[in-house]
Amino acid sequence: MSDGNNSPPPEPSERSEPSEPADALAAVVALRRLADQLEDSAVEQAMRSGWTWPQVSEALGVTRQAVHKKHAKRLIAAGVKLRRRGDERV
Repeated sequence: MSDGNNSPPPEPSERSEPSEPADALAAVVALRRLADQLEDSAVEQAMRSGWTWPQVSEALGVTRQAVHKKHAKRLIAAGVKLRRRGDERV
């Protein structure tokens, strides 16, 4: 339902901040959860597409070890075939 106001959304600096610290912190927690879900999905999609750990880590701006530690068990449990060093892409 439209309120008849077709003005663009406010700039980030014009948006009101949550009035209570608890509200602001809850928003941070929700955003972190969303970011984690987006990362999990993107990493799984990349690995199913044949990306290597170094490619994923470079795209995320973290070390290969960090991305492997965070995602390997979950990907294996999801049935994703992980490439090992030296595997040739067919």
